Amino acid sequence: MGAGGDGYFSVVIGRIPILDVEPQVDCGRRPAKAVAGETFQVTATVFREGHEMLGAHAVLRDPAGTTGRPCPMRELAEGSDRYGADVTPTGEGLWHFRVEAWGDPYAHWRHDSAIKVPIGQDVELMLAQGALLFDRAAKQARQAAREAGANGSSPQLRRGANAARKLFESAAAGLRDQSRSGVERLGTAFTARVMQALTEFPLRDLMTYSDWCPLIVHRQRALFSAWYEFFPRSQGAKVDPLGRAKPVSGTFATAALRLDAIAEMGFDVVYLPPVHPIGTTARKGKNNSLLAGPADPGSPWAIGAPAGGHDAIHPDLGTIEDFDAFVARARRLGLEVAMDLALQASPDHPWVGKHPEWFTTRADGTIAYAENPPKKYQDIYPLNFDNDQEGIYQEVVRIVRHWISHGVTVFRVDNPHTKPLPFWDRLLAEMARTDPQVLFLAEAFTRPAMMRALAVIGFHQSYTYFTWRNTAEELTGYLKELAGPAAAYMRPNFFVNTPDILGAYLQHAGPAAFKVRAVLAAMLSPSWGVYSGYELCENTPLRPGSEEYLDSEKYQYKPRDWEAAKRLNLTISDLITRLNVIRRSHPALMQLRNLRFHFPDRAEILCFSKRVGASATGVTGDDTVLVVVNLDPHLPREATIWLDGAALGIDVAAGFTVTDELTGASYRWGEANYVRLDPGSSPAHIFKVSADQPGGADLPA
Repeated sequence: MGAGGDGYFSVVIGRIPILDVEPQVDCGRRPAKAVAGETFQVTATVFREGHEMLGAHAVLRDPAGTTGRPCPMRELAEGSDRYGADVTPTGEGLWHFRVEAWGDPYAHWRHDSAIKVPIGQDVELMLAQGALLFDRAAKQARQAAREAGANGSSPQLRRGANAARKLFESAAAGLRDQSRSGVERLGTAFTARVMQALTEFPLRDLMTYSDWCPLIVHRQRALFSAWYEFFPRSQGAKVDPLGRAKPVSGTFATAALRLDAIAEMGFDVVYLPPVHPIGTTARKGKNNSLLAGPADPGSPWAIGAPAGGHDAIHPDLGTIEDFDAFVARARRLGLEVAMDLALQASPDHPWVGKHPEWFTTRADGTIAYAENPPKKYQDIYPLNFDNDQEGIYQEVVRIVRHWISHGVTVFRVDNPHTKPLPFWDRLLAEMARTDPQVLFLAEAFTRPAMMRALAVIGFHQSYTYFTWRNTAEELTGYLKELAGPAAAYMRPNFFVNTPDILGAYLQHAGPAAFKVRAVLAAMLSPSWGVYSGYELCENTPLRPGSEEYLDSEKYQYKPRDWEAAKRLNLTISDLITRLNVIRRSHPALMQLRNLRFHFPDRAEILCFSKRVGASATGVTGDDTVLVVVNLDPHLPREATIWLDGAALGIDVAAGFTVTDELTGASYRWGEANYVRLDPGSSPAHIFKVSADQPGGADLPA
């Protein structure tokens, strides 16, 4: 792009224009995102003057500079000039992609000759033109075979080129064979074998190329993950309900005993709130009260005490060796440990004495504590990045690398939207360079522009507005945004709850509400998470209208009797386990951009599907999952579901089989289908779709 003499910007147009190539982030200045094995669509506007036909394909270039096999592009809507192709990077690192377009003389000739020859118009001229095209194609194939033979790199390519050459020579001869009718001669050039050979060794005029567009490809965990958050100090804690004895904190050793159950439920990331020493100055008591008793442990986010700061372990939890043992046990169980990175300090943090310039001094000479009016956090000092950003940056890099050296592979970043974007831009770029396997989740419940910017500059995942999207209209609109253009830079993590957020939906309908939200989070998003206690359906707010928990674990120990809950059937852990099993067994559920919505005739019912082709499944055949959810946690609901056959990749009118992954029941479905879902017993269907296996009941009841 350059500026013309008249002051207007102009774009250099190729012989065959290729415009608006997507996905691009920040006009190509930042790489679009994908993970290894993720399929996404490359699109572009491609056209040419006149009526001649064209072709286009998308090409991937891997980090080593090797260009992959072209992916043919098709026009996405007739007459739109918008072309698309699905591509799949196979490894991690910085990839690139581009669009290549050309004039297609064979397609143009085929179109015209198929019209003219059967009606006797310009027969010999059309056949002669076709023969010349196949002479040219044979010459190109001969040259390709010679080059392949000369470098010896691809015997298969050489054999294929020679076979194509023979087919092209035969087609040219057939077109010139005047002993046969014009239609018969034309048929020699229209065979399936000739068409396939032209796909492999096409004729192309006026080859035109877009610029290479950057694509950063991360490991799969950046897109597909299941998080479980719990407080180590609560697991194994001893609390006298009558207050006669001082509470005893859990430790990393007792917390490690909980890891087996977390892994058995199918989670792969265990997220720990801050495990550092907690300040005593202005320590908060139970339910965020301003007066803390001697037995109140304080908020873990009030980081720092004489025992140390962000690089230290709270003495009640054990030692760094105990932390290492916890991480090692998690790793043996297939769990990655996520560390909370909260860039703030208690008044007792060593930083306050050593670096007072890292904080904001108010007019009265005191250090400003955190506020989100009307909320006040007197136990927490925010950092001021304007006085010594370099010093803060070097300290944070040191802290992050310290925990990486102790086996931490994921960081959940607390309130990144309250820190300068250039700080995160620099930090994330540095970590990507030195530790590309380490992932960062933005806990950014903030404005859309800031949330987008954090994703663009390099956060691998982000919290979202999922908690506040409850109706079919809200969910459909929001997910179309996330799975659409935003997927080029932002990966959502659908946490169903957090220690700070008990959504209103969960407060009034008991276990049914928790089941519905778990199904939605686990099926809609490749990444989802729960905060400990969700499986017990804990739903008591601090006060009516509040989204905070009563007796919040942020301010007190909260030991739970998991065995008793299971014995008394007071847990939905079996459903959570089943959801994670389903997610792991379906490649379609490991992606986001493949989400499509269908058409129930009742607003209380949501229906959506995900599908990937055989190349993504690693086996023969597509993987398609169809989900139907009753969004009303109070009442059974009925609906007729009208299905989008193109989204499912099948002829729905012909009928097909669906098998419920929750119950094992199979049904025969078609274009329109009746469902009835009771939120208490069966809030959802999660169907595996089989287009080629008739059978089952006529319709689900």
